[in-house]
Amino acid sequence: MPTNEVGLLRRLTPVVFVIALAVTLFAVAQLPEASAADKAAMASRYRFTELPIALPPNLPQRDVRTVNPEYEHIKSWISSVGAAIAVNDLDGGGKPDDLCLVDTRSDSAIVTPAPGTGGAYQPFVLDTAPLPYNDTMAPMGCVPGDYNLDGWTDLLVYYWGRTPVLFLHKPAASLLTRDTFVATELIQAGVYNDKAYHGQLWNTNAVAIADFDGDGKPDIGVFNYFPDTGVLDPVGNKNVTMNHSMSRAQNAGGAHVLRWKAKAAGKNGGPATVTFEEQRGAIDPKCATGWTLGSASADLDGDLLPELYLANDFGNDRFFHNVSTPGNIKFALAEGEHGPFTPKSLVMGHDSFKGMGIEFGDLYGTGRFDAFVSNITHSWGIEESNFVWRNTAASPDEAKAELSRGVAPFENEASETNLAWVGWGWDAKMADFDNSGNQVVVQTAGFVKGTINRWNWLQELAMSNDLMLQEPAMWPKAMPGDDIAGTDHMAFWAPEGNGRYTDLSPQLGMDAQIPSRGVAVADTNADGSQDFAVARQWGPPAYYRNDRKGNGDFIGLRLHRPVDGAKGDALRTPAYGAMVKITTADGRSQLAQLDGGGGHSGKRSFDIFFGLGNQGAKPVSAEICWRDLSGAVHMQKVDLTVGWHDFMLTTQAQEVAAK
Repeated sequence: MPTNEVGLLRRLTPVVFVIALAVTLFAVAQLPEASAADKAAMASRYRFTELPIALPPNLPQRDVRTVNPEYEHIKSWISSVGAAIAVNDLDGGGKPDDLCLVDTRSDSAIVTPAPGTGGAYQPFVLDTAPLPYNDTMAPMGCVPGDYNLDGWTDLLVYYWGRTPVLFLHKPAASLLTRDTFVATELIQAGVYNDKAYHGQLWNTNAVAIADFDGDGKPDIGVFNYFPDTGVLDPVGNKNVTMNHSMSRAQNAGGAHVLRWKAKAAGKNGGPATVTFEEQRGAIDPKCATGWTLGSASADLDGDLLPELYLANDFGNDRFFHNVSTPGNIKFALAEGEHGPFTPKSLVMGHDSFKGMGIEFGDLYGTGRFDAFVSNITHSWGIEESNFVWRNTAASPDEAKAELSRGVAPFENEASETNLAWVGWGWDAKMADFDNSGNQVVVQTAGFVKGTINRWNWLQELAMSNDLMLQEPAMWPKAMPGDDIAGTDHMAFWAPEGNGRYTDLSPQLGMDAQIPSRGVAVADTNADGSQDFAVARQWGPPAYYRNDRKGNGDFIGLRLHRPVDGAKGDALRTPAYGAMVKITTADGRSQLAQLDGGGGHSGKRSFDIFFGLGNQGAKPVSAEICWRDLSGAVHMQKVDLTVGWHDFMLTTQAQEVAAK
């Protein structure tokens, strides 16, 4: 080919690529939407009743936070996060019928019964005393877990303005009250006599709990948003900052990975104490300073060492291969491969989108973990895309080979599945609400609610020079009364049966225009139907009871490990990281894990749940994989009948009676 023709071809290649990309995007945009009749038929598979969640009386009812003077003109922006909710078994009754939530209107961490479950206790606010606490601090989330491995569910509350607090459950205190939990520091700050807080000024918005190093104990990932500064201090220093880029910011508070180290007997009948040790360098510092809003873990390569995903606002999301050994937590960066027809922002680890939440689950029903990531996807605003990361590894061995060479085996299929756009997305959870064997994605949305649309100001900021962004004074006003995506409603993404999803929230009466944040899922009354609860930002939380009658069959598993030194199996601790893969009579596979706690600000129960459709009384083959309390790996195949099952996992999986 003549030289001039080669040069012409090279010059035209980018043009041809852009035209092809535009045609592809146009074709995707023209994919048919489900009709009104189709949506009505799909909605008939689900039925929920929205119930109010009981709160303690006489709580404050604020609608904005007091902030550092440097942030005063953007106080609504600074006040846009913190609503959180978790569901679990806090009273030891055997059902995940207790809620721990953060209500931003009172900046309180609250324990309350799930509506309609017959909880015998009154809602109460967790008490941080005798630990130092003041008005420059605010809770951002609550994570249930058995952190001291004594068989009772504790609570980890994380904050802006201080390090997290462990609320350890007193032994045998089954009737929940304010005095049931003993506040202890997760990070020791030394001994002082002035009762003031002298610890680090962490500003945390994401926490992940998992056995990261494979020693059989739960570890804690704490991922901070703002740098360690007095964000909520009205007389604070002027050392506060904003992100130094809209798409490559790395000046945030950073990641802290804490390894479970030891526990000791409690004193005077109190709970056992527990010590966590920070693992410096667990994440490469070059990848550990993103503005993290979501985190989650799941084992892709079959070694029961869960991989880790960090959803970062203002910069690349990060996915890490877990290469830890007992006593030493270590993550290695893995990224997607960039093909010739894939825009860089749709390649894992190379995006410039605003990561808000992350959820792992078997979305495609292939027996592999996929991932859903919420981003800002607002029409006529910052119109990016959610991510639907389809796991492309055919097996755990193939995943291990890919991860070992630094490749994350995922491809984005958000557009193809119609899950790309929701508005200003936040938390997301996958769950099977009609027991069909198909996952629904519940996604929260909305930012700041007001009466004056300020999208134009925010869009102008997004297009400005990155050098301006880190200065708070350069940000446009965002005060009470201003609105940015304030009318977005949560989405209930239901499968159409053709590989695509449709948001049924209007048909199901879930489209209240109130900004929402955390989502928590559990079968709170053990009736074989999963319920869920939603935390709202500056609004009342909501609980959605699943009232669908005639659901398909299901299998539910509660996976426990024995409590060291306890007699019998009355005390049980969750089998962190255990995975279950089932195969039904028709050959379909599903995979799920005991999730210690991930996402944005919503935490599901420890139960594992599978919908089976209407398969009748046919037994289901299940493969259970777990680590015992010494860290040894085990796998056992069992045949399960329809319904709930409790297993004690030691060197073998032994079915035990439910509590």
